[in-house]
Amino acid sequence: MPARLIPSRSFAIIFLALFIAASLLQAFPTSVGYAQNTSPVQVITGKINPGEIDIFFLQDLRQGQVLFALAQTTSGNLDPALTLASAEVDLPELIAGYRAGVQQLVLTSEQPLVELPALNDKTFLAWDDDSGPGHSAALQFVIPEDGDYYLGVTSALTAAGVLTSGNYRLLLGFDNPAVLDATAAVSSGAQIAVQDEAMLGTPGRIQEYSSSLSLEKPAATLALYDFDPGEELTFFVEATSGDLKPRLLLRDYAGKPVRVANLQGETSQTSLDYVFPEGGEAYTLSVVASDANGQQTSGDFRLLAGVDAPQVASGDGEPNSEDVLRLPIEVQTGLKLQQIVAIDQQNEIMTAVGTLKLAWKDPKLAFSPDECNCQVKEYTETSFSDFLKATGGDWPDFTFFNQQGNRWPLSRVVQILPDGSATYLERFSTNFQLNFDFKPYPFDTEEFYIHADMLHPEDRYVMVPMEGFSEIDPENGEDEFILTGFDTSVSSVISSLNYPTSRFTFHWSAPRYQMYYIFRIFIPILLIIVISYITFFLKDFTRRIEVASGNVLLFIAFSWSLAEEYPRMGYMTFLDAIMAITFIVNSLVVIYNVYLKWLEVHDQMEKAERIDRVADWVYPIGYVILFAATVAYFIL
Repeated sequence: MPARLIPSRSFAIIFLALFIAASLLQAFPTSVGYAQNTSPVQVITGKINPGEIDIFFLQDLRQGQVLFALAQTTSGNLDPALTLASAEVDLPELIAGYRAGVQQLVLTSEQPLVELPALNDKTFLAWDDDSGPGHSAALQFVIPEDGDYYLGVTSALTAAGVLTSGNYRLLLGFDNPAVLDATAAVSSGAQIAVQDEAMLGTPGRIQEYSSSLSLEKPAATLALYDFDPGEELTFFVEATSGDLKPRLLLRDYAGKPVRVANLQGETSQTSLDYVFPEGGEAYTLSVVASDANGQQTSGDFRLLAGVDAPQVASGDGEPNSEDVLRLPIEVQTGLKLQQIVAIDQQNEIMTAVGTLKLAWKDPKLAFSPDECNCQVKEYTETSFSDFLKATGGDWPDFTFFNQQGNRWPLSRVVQILPDGSATYLERFSTNFQLNFDFKPYPFDTEEFYIHADMLHPEDRYVMVPMEGFSEIDPENGEDEFILTGFDTSVSSVISSLNYPTSRFTFHWSAPRYQMYYIFRIFIPILLIIVISYITFFLKDFTRRIEVASGNVLLFIAFSWSLAEEYPRMGYMTFLDAIMAITFIVNSLVVIYNVYLKWLEVHDQMEKAERIDRVADWVYPIGYVILFAATVAYFIL
C-alpha cells in the first residue's frame, strides 16, 4: 500500500484547478500497438480517497532515462492524475507553497485556469491528467539528471469541482512506450517505485467522531473500513460530559472480541491499538458505557480513530480522513401521498398510491464514466434486478411497517452518479393498517401514519427527512376526511431481528367533513325530537300515544338505514350515545303518554294535566342536559 499524504480540505482547491487545467492544456499522444521490449515494468494497485495523494519514491534514476507512467481507474469514479517532483525538495513544504499559490490565483485572478499552467510548470517537473485512454493519466518524462524523484498519484476533480475517488492501477517503466498502452505492457516484476512513510512524514489517517451514551442507548457500535496487511489501528476515547466511563471493544468479522480497553470502567478516557498482520475486513468498534457503583454511567464522548497514526493513542492528531470509521450512510427520505383509493373504516385499512424517494451516497456505488461513456447509470423496472445484483443487496432497502398484504411497485427507477450518489424512486400501491379512535365519531380527527422501516441496521443506514419532496397531493381523491397539513419524522425502532433500525414516518391529522353528518343524521334526529315534543301540546292522549309510537318506529327505521355506515367498535362512540339517548327518551315518551292515558281513564285528569305541565319543561331541558354531558364526555 503506498504512503498517503493527506492534505487538508482546502487542498481540494489545488487539484480542482490543477487537473482541470491539465486536461485542457496538456496532452501526450498515446498510440495503441507499441512493440513489446524487455525494459522493466512495474504494476502497482492502490486506492485514492477524496483529497488524498499517494506518493511513490523513485530511487537512483539516471539522466536520459525516459519514465513512462500510466494511471487508470479500476473502481469508483476516480479520475487519476500524476505529478513528478525531485526528491531534493521538502515535499510537505512544496505542497503547502503550491496550495498557497492556487488559493492566490482563485482569489485574485479572473481566469485562474489560464494562469495555472505557469504555476504547475514552476512547481512540478511534470504533470498530467487525461492524456491516456479515457480519463487515465499518462506521463512521459526524460530524466534530466541522476537522482531520486517523487511520483504522486492523486484524484482529479470533475468540472463541477467534486473530488473523485476509487481504486487505481499504476504502470511504471523506463524506455518502454508500451506502458502507455495498458493492453500492451506486461509486468516484469521490477521494483521501480517504493514507499517510505517515515521519510515522507505522513501523519496517517485520522478521523473524529462524537456522540453520547445514555440509559436508553448504553452502547454505540461503529463499522470500520477494511485494512491492509501491516496497518496499525489506534483508538482514543474520552468523556466530554456526565459521569461516562467508556469501554472500547474491537471485534472481528465474526463478532469475536480481539481487543478491549478500560474493561473495568475505571477511567473517563482510554485508548486501544491493534496491528493487522494479514489485513482485516468487517471489523467493528463498540463504545460501551461502564457501570460505576452498580449504576450505568452516561454522557457525551469524543472518539479519535487513526490508521498508522500512533499519536492518536494520547488524543493528539488533527482529523484528516473519513476513511477509518464507516459511519452510517444518511438516506434522505421523502414520500408523496398522491391518491387515497379507499378508506375501510370498519377494518381500519387505507388503500393508497404514493411515491417514495430515497437519496444517499455510497462510495461502493461510484464508477468511472469510462465504464459506460455516461454520466448516469439508470436502472428501471426492467433492469432493476441488475441493480440488486450489482449491490449484492447492500442498498437502503425498506419495507412499510404498517403495510397489509403485498406492496405493488407500479414503477421504480434507480439513478447513480459517478461519485456514488444514488436516487431511488418508487411509485407504489398498497394497503396500510390504521388505528382510528372513533370515540368522538363523527366529530373525530383521525391520525394517519405511514411508517417506512429500513431493513438494514442503524450502523449501516440512517434515514433523514428529505427537504422539499414530501407532500399530500391536492387531488388525493379523499372526500370524507379533510387532508391539509402533514409532518415527517425519523425515529429508531427495534426490528423483528432485534437490532435498531431507522424508521421514517409520514403523518397527518384529518378531521371529517361535517355537512354530510349534519344533514344526513343530526337534522333528522332533531326533527324526531321536535315531533316527539310537539305531542306534549296535544290534549288527546290517545293521539299522543299513536304519534309517539310512530315516532319510535320511524327512529328504528332511521337507525337501520344508517347501520351499515357505523364503524363497528367494541366501545361506544359519540353518535352511538346520541342515538341511544334519542331512542330511550322517545321510548319513555311513549310510556309517559300511556301513563297519562291511564290517569285519564281512572278519572285523574287533573293529576295528569299537572304532571304534563311539568313535563313540557323537563323534556327539552332533559335533552339539553343529556346532550351536553355526552359532548363533554366524548369530545371535550
